[in-house]
Amino acid sequence: MRRVEVVTLSPRGGIEETSCLLPSLPAFEEPFSAFARGTIFASDRGMVSVEDVWPGMVLRIADGGTARVLWRGSTVIVPRGEGQDPAMTRLTRVAAESMGLGKPFQDLVLGPRARVVVRRPAVRLLTGRDAALVPAADLVDGVSLVEVTPPSPVEVYHLAFARHETLLANGIEVESYHPGPLHALSLRGDHLALFQSCFPQHPDLLSFGDPALPRLRRHDLDLFDAV
Repeated sequence: MRRVEVVTLSPRGGIEETSCLLPSLPAFEEPFSAFARGTIFASDRGMVSVEDVWPGMVLRIADGGTARVLWRGSTVIVPRGEGQDPAMTRLTRVAAESMGLGKPFQDLVLGPRARVVVRRPAVRLLTGRDAALVPAADLVDGVSLVEVTPPSPVEVYHLAFARHETLLANGIEVESYHPGPLHALSLRGDHLALFQSCFPQHPDLLSFGDPALPRLRRHDLDLFDAV
């Protein structure tokens, strides 16, 4: 089991905070583990660290517009913790300016379930789109993106909006939370109901809408890049 914290915007505009234990399953861990504490986003009032982002705040999104945060989830990565997926003990550090000028503008530490926006010819071949979302952990190369096992517990977060958005985390394009295809969650019965209860701001999982971008894995891109 994993303890998580949920902060959401109530129908009356107030803030509601809850804490609960959830099964240590990928579907339950993904909504809480994208951005390490200290990740910086741009709001309509200036730069803000993810731990200081609260539902109701307005963040700038990658297309230059803005979107209101409805939900923030968080948990703690515990290195060497027993009974957990080893992937949930590792973070990904993106070196400053390793993806271009100001991308990121300082080192960025992403959580185990973070996805970043990738633009490569293979993306268009596979999806017909110019960009796709790929797990940051898939892109580790030991130089620009490095796998990190923290020496002590680290808080990690995720954010959700009325719909799926792409944001700038330290200047790098990343995704907000979206559950993806419902069949891919592999949840049924009580587990599915428990999962849905984590998102009181959405009447059901379908209300997250369509994904902003397709999701791919690194091996998909490498296969087509080699063609």
